[in-house]
Amino acid sequence: MSIQNFEFYNPTRIVFGQNTIEKLNSLIPKNAKVLITIGGGSVRKNGTLAEVQKALDGRHVEIFEGIEANPIFETLMKAVEKIRQENFDFILGVGGGSVMDGTKFIAGAVHCKDDPWKLVLDGGKDIQQIVPFGFVLTLPATGSEMNSNAVISRKTTEDKLPIKNELLYPIFSILDPTKTFSLPKKQVANGIIDAFVHTTEQYLTYPVNGSIQDRFAEGILLTLIEEGPKTYNNPEDYESRANFVWAATMALNGLIAAGVPEDWATHMIGHELTILYGLDHGQTLAIVLPSLLEEMRQDKREKLLQYGKRVWGLTGYSDEKIIDEAISKTREFFESFGVKTYLHDYDIDNNAAEKVIEQLKRHHMTALGERKNITPDVSYRIVQASL
Repeated sequence: MSIQNFEFYNPTRIVFGQNTIEKLNSLIPKNAKVLITIGGGSVRKNGTLAEVQKALDGRHVEIFEGIEANPIFETLMKAVEKIRQENFDFILGVGGGSVMDGTKFIAGAVHCKDDPWKLVLDGGKDIQQIVPFGFVLTLPATGSEMNSNAVISRKTTEDKLPIKNELLYPIFSILDPTKTFSLPKKQVANGIIDAFVHTTEQYLTYPVNGSIQDRFAEGILLTLIEEGPKTYNNPEDYESRANFVWAATMALNGLIAAGVPEDWATHMIGHELTILYGLDHGQTLAIVLPSLLEEMRQDKREKLLQYGKRVWGLTGYSDEKIIDEAISKTREFFESFGVKTYLHDYDIDNNAAEKVIEQLKRHHMTALGERKNITPDVSYRIVQASL
């Protein structure tokens, strides 16, 4: 098969490196009325917020605090109303993926004349106008700092759904690796896994002779395998943390997806586990991916062999042994960061598969994967194997 036709577009300016927060002064208009969005307050404690405020000196700046680890619609709507009532004209998200995703929804919902939840139900395609926004990254994981995607939750209806729209690219993102040094190890582990699985969702499908995309993806995976343990164990090793930060950004900015098939079933199943059981996003990916690869090993056979040989260096074995070992090494890699890869490790009951399938059906996710052949029955087997 040949590489697929594609269009690649990414307008986000990346400002990378130490002491780059001061550049906010030139990135945001002097007369802007800025709403800073943050999460639970860690950016206050580590001094990042104060540094941001100093860089924005002279502008009208206010803070909206409290965006959750999985951004909740009802919380985000409070920020939407504040912007509508007080006429903010720029939003600056300071935080990790949840703050960035939440900020994207806020930016797209302000001018919505209808029920903003419909924007989520429609996958974001009906967003017509946004409030301009940019980011200061403090947690590498989601790649939201350089893409047009977001995931929004609504606990009252047990929904966790993705949105995507070209208007949701940030104008800029500041990536200062030193601003991630104070992260708890658990968040670093989740971030490494998230970036790893973002890459496999675009790489472990079927071959279309996308040589550049394959080599880029393998480079990201190898970087995470090499630098992940270093930055996990030595958070203030600037070189390792910088490589991790950039790998997480490159994993989901559209580059390695250009012209190749994509899967995303691991993420869709994982979203349901998060909304049902409150598991971290990274934990759900570590649980689902090994079971999915085993279930779909024939569909993914050629790329699994390539993955085993090029990424894990497996040679001198039978093809089946290479696939076995590649899946096993993937699980071991996740476990090396203290992230368990079975649902029973989190005291999840044996009814999880039934509950997840009900959710997938309700969300019309009944034909997942790069070949659209991960039916509810297949998803059931994947979750069952994850117990």
